[in-house]
Amino acid sequence: MSAASARPVARLDAAALRAARRQPVTPFAVALEGDGEVVVEHLLRVLPGKRIVGEGEWQGRRVLVKLFIAPGSARHAAREQAGIAALQQAARFGVATPEILLAAPLPAGGHLVLTAFLENAQTLTQAWLALADLPIDSPTDSPTDSPAGSAAASALLRPAFAAVGRLHAAGLIHDDVHLGNFLRSAGELYIIDGDSVRAVSPGTALGERQAISNLALLVAQLSIDWDACRDDLLAAYHAGGAPTIADGERLAHEVARVRRCRLDDYLGKTVRECTLFAVEHTSLRFTAARRAQADALAPLLWAPDVAIGAGVLLKDGGSATVARVDLAGRLLVVKRYNLKNFKHFCARFWRPTRAWHSWRAGHLLEFLGVATPAPLALVEERVGPLRRRGFLVSEHCPGVDLLHVLAPEREPEAELAQALLTLFRRLHALRISHGDLKATNLLWHQGRIVVIDLDSLTVHGSAASHARAWRRDRQRLLRNWPADCALHGWLDASLPPAR
Repeated sequence: MSAASARPVARLDAAALRAARRQPVTPFAVALEGDGEVVVEHLLRVLPGKRIVGEGEWQGRRVLVKLFIAPGSARHAAREQAGIAALQQAARFGVATPEILLAAPLPAGGHLVLTAFLENAQTLTQAWLALADLPIDSPTDSPTDSPAGSAAASALLRPAFAAVGRLHAAGLIHDDVHLGNFLRSAGELYIIDGDSVRAVSPGTALGERQAISNLALLVAQLSIDWDACRDDLLAAYHAGGAPTIADGERLAHEVARVRRCRLDDYLGKTVRECTLFAVEHTSLRFTAARRAQADALAPLLWAPDVAIGAGVLLKDGGSATVARVDLAGRLLVVKRYNLKNFKHFCARFWRPTRAWHSWRAGHLLEFLGVATPAPLALVEERVGPLRRRGFLVSEHCPGVDLLHVLAPEREPEAELAQALLTLFRRLHALRISHGDLKATNLLWHQGRIVVIDLDSLTVHGSAASHARAWRRDRQRLLRNWPADCALHGWLDASLPPAR
């Protein structure tokens, strides 16, 4: 028995767990039918009022605990059990999943599913974040920050594609197939989250259309840079016994559609209360912050003008004021979007502030794997539905802008040249325009070009509108250097052409 379960702990039922929202205090015990109980010691995921996933102990054994606590929890618990059962029945296809130890209704409402706890297990998301050197509170688990096709990244992804191939060979579909739902333990890869598993044709391989539709969910999490590596990943998928994907055009179309849906869903989360973001909305203020950062940022968000006044002024213009702020030894940038006069207020009060636009634009670039200072928080001053000033808080990037990095008399060095070409090819392929592409809005930092000042960033719905915007962006960038210098000539020849 662990130390946590040896000491007295509070017994909580489904109603108490719903009332605790995101913060049930651990350890806690949940009563089972009869005299038994399960002790939850560490929380892994909380969907407030709906579901709690944690590590715990039952009958002296380490277990993964899933508590379904919503009033209509029976359906979700049944789906979890059915999905795990389907995965277990597909073991002859090489599909592995932790076994169910107990599935039962709770005496005071709600349901519980216990599965074997895999010691020293690691999700592929955790492995990816370590590989890409990303923070553990990275806002997306998408594999977008490691070089496409790199040996380490490909070695991590191939087993996931092979596992999906085995699923499809067994006639199963996983409706939430992402790296977080694969667990590595003792050299084996396990598929988890039975609630999302459907048996479409048990024991018989899926048809191509069904396979494409489901496979696209995994492929769409890769940045477009990985599209050139798709054949290698498909080879791993087919090695798992999956049906042959002959219609590459259909797969590409489905991947593009899923990418758009994922991006729209993620951007929607940035301005609503959810697992990743903490949002407060009153008649006088709207505040959104990364949940992992919200407590640390609270003093700054309460009085952003005070923070700007105490910081180092970087820009003091009519439309915006920017300061570098030291928050408990951490350097941040606070940008206030000003209202110059009453006429300016009348022109802007009815639409989202530029801070709102920059907040979403920053998350969009992060999601797509384009380097930008991490957007941490947004504040809008409001009077009812009318919007006034806006504030954006982001990480400080100590990089040097390209106006001071690039020498007009020569072409960029190889590493910088490749970073420039990678950035602009990606933005061009995604139909993204910056709107103010000055060299001072591009920083060179740790081998990447970091894009800042996102007030006018736009994702274009048509090739024609993007072509016009890219032509303006391109011209603005080239104007930073004399037309007869070597750097200007190299950029003009190397950047995606203006059409």
